[in-house]
Amino acid sequence: MRVAALYRYPVKGLSPERLSAADLQADSYFPGDRLFALENGPSGFDPAAPEHQPKIKLLMLMRNAALAGLATRYEAATGVLTIARNGDEVARGDLRTVEGREAIEDFLTAHLGSEIRGPVRLLAAPNGFRFTDSKSGFVSLVNLASVAAIAQAEGAAVDPLRFRANLYLEDMAPWAEAALLGRTLSIGGARLEVLKMTDRCAATGVEPGTGRRDMDLVQTLRENFGHIDCGVYARVTYGGRIAIGDAISVAPDSR
Repeated sequence: MRVAALYRYPVKGLSPERLSAADLQADSYFPGDRLFALENGPSGFDPAAPEHQPKIKLLMLMRNAALAGLATRYEAATGVLTIARNGDEVARGDLRTVEGREAIEDFLTAHLGSEIRGPVRLLAAPNGFRFTDSKSGFVSLVNLASVAAIAQAEGAAVDPLRFRANLYLEDMAPWAEAALLGRTLSIGGARLEVLKMTDRCAATGVEPGTGRRDMDLVQTLRENFGHIDCGVYARVTYGGRIAIGDAISVAPDSR
C-alpha cells in the first residue's frame, strides 16, 4: 500500500486543495482541514463552547450541490479565500476580518438563493475543533481500488474526489480497508490507528467541479456491496511528515 494523493478541505463543503506532503500531529486533525464551515441559517454553534453540529445545520454537498460548481482557494498565510466560477474570480475575502467574511457570505447567500434557510454565515473552528462530519473524523482515508469497484458497479467513471478524503491509497485490493479496523498504519514519519468505516451520504452523488447531481452512489453501494461504506477514519497516534508515494505498513495485530 502507498499514498496516491493528499487533500485538505479548508472550508467544509467547498473545493479540495491538493498537497504533496503534510505534517501530522498526534491526537490532532489533518492540517488545514475543515477550518471553516458555512452556517445555513442560525445553527446555535458557540465558538466558546464548540460542539459537533449535525451537518444539516451547515451548507453541504448533500443538500447544496451548487457548491461543487465553485473553485475555492484558501491561503493560510494571508487568511484570504478566493472563489471562482467557470474560471472567473467572483469573490475574495480575508477571513480574519469582518469585511472579508461578509464578502464571502454575501456572495454565497446570493449564489445559493432559495436553497438556504437564512443568510450564510462563515464559522471559524476554535483551537482543537474542526467541522468534520464525524466526531472522530480526525483523518479520512479512501482506497482507490474500492472506488474503482464502485465505478464498475455504477457502469461509469467515478471521481474519487466525490468521497472527499484526506489520503487516497493505492496498491490495495478492493475493500481491503475493512480489515484495517483497529490496526495501526505506519505512513512516512507518522502512525495512525484506524477507527471505523466511513458511511456515505447523497453528497457522493454530486459531480466535483460542476455541481451536477448525476449518480446515486449510496444506492449503488447498498445494492452491489450490501453496505454504504467507502473509506475509513483514523486517529494520529504518532506525529510526523507524510507525502505522496509513501509506503504504508500495518503493525501486527495484537488482539
